This record gives sequence, structure tokens and C-alpha cells, in this order.
Amino acid sequence: MKYCPHCSASLTLRTPEGDNRARYCCDSCNAILYQNPKNVVGVLPVYGDKILLCKRAIEPRKGKWTLPAGFMENGESSLEGAIRETKEEAGAELAIKSDSLYTLFNLPTISQVYIFFRAELSNLKFSPGIESEDVSLYKESDIPWSEIAFPVVKTTIEKYFEDRRSGSFPVRMFTVRHHADRSISTELVSCSDVQTTDTNRITE
Repeated sequence: MKYCPHCSASLTLRTPEGDNRARYCCDSCNAILYQNPKNVVGVLPVYGDKILLCKRAIEPRKGKWTLPAGFMENGESSLEGAIRETKEEAGAELAIKSDSLYTLFNLPTISQVYIFFRAELSNLKFSPGIESEDVSLYKESDIPWSEIAFPVVKTTIEKYFEDRRSGSFPVRMFTVRHHADRSISTELVSCSDVQTTDTNRITE
């Protein structure tokens, strides 16, 4: 970031008075440009004992399978964004219930937050959007586990099938960290009905 979007003057990276970290500041119009984490929102679409997965047609992880998800847009709620992404990537219509919030992942290493909702497919009229090569329903036994695009997606799917067997779907929050050795650790830090610690380390 080099120039102020308000007055076009050059920006300076410094810690503003009263702040605790460096920001891009404009010494001409005194604007401070804050850079905050990005929110990624998605849906775990369910039909009977199957879930809907999308095969990515774009990078990163082109050709891998994922849940429909993407960045929130300005002016929409997290759930509205997740519904929109599901329509764009899978052409799917959803039935949303009041307990739809399901998993939340903090990724401080890359300054992102992922939020997934559970929802039922309204019908079987789905088709790949421009960011998807394919869209398909999978039973647990048929999930292409080695071809899942992202750890947050794999964890969400794993927890769903565990919860389906127990009949309880708690809301869980995780912290995901990327390490120098290319491993990824996923730690459960909050669960709406279970007090537990669950840490997994995955090497990419």
C-alpha cells in the first residue's frame, strides 16, 4: 500500500499515537488505513445421509474437493454470504434452520476467519458454477478424504459425521496455525455443549 485512497498522498507505515501496532498512515489528511482479517463463509449442505461437495475449478487447490464457501461481501451478513456462495458455486437452494451455525475457525497466521453453517438442500437441482468443475453428493464412506482442499473443510466434515451419529450438533470454534515446517495445527478452543481439548497436527 503506497498511496492514500482519500487524497493520493504517499503513506507512511508507523504506529499511530495511542495504538499498539504499525498502520499505514497519511500525514497529509491524517487518515489511518486499518487492515483487518477477512471473513470466509460457507455451508455444509446436507441431503439425507449425504453432503454436497464442490470440485474446485480455480486456485488455490484446483481439482480438490471443498464445501461451497467464499469471502463475505460488504452489506451482507455471514449467513447471507454463505447462502450466496452456495448458489454461485453449486447452484443449490437451501433450507435454513435456526441452529445453522456450526463451525468457526480462527486462522491468525493468514488473518482469516472461516464460518460454516449446516443447511439442508431444498431439492436436488444443483450444478457447478464457474468456480467449480463438478458438484456431487457423498456418503461418509465415499468422501474423497485425501482430495479435500482445506483442513478447515476436512475438520467440519469429520465433525458433522461424528455429530450425526450422536444426534447432537454443537457449535465449535477452532484456532488453526500454520507452522514453518509446513504443518498445520488445529485446536478446539470452544464447544457449545462439551468441555474438551482437541488438538490435531496435520502436515501439508
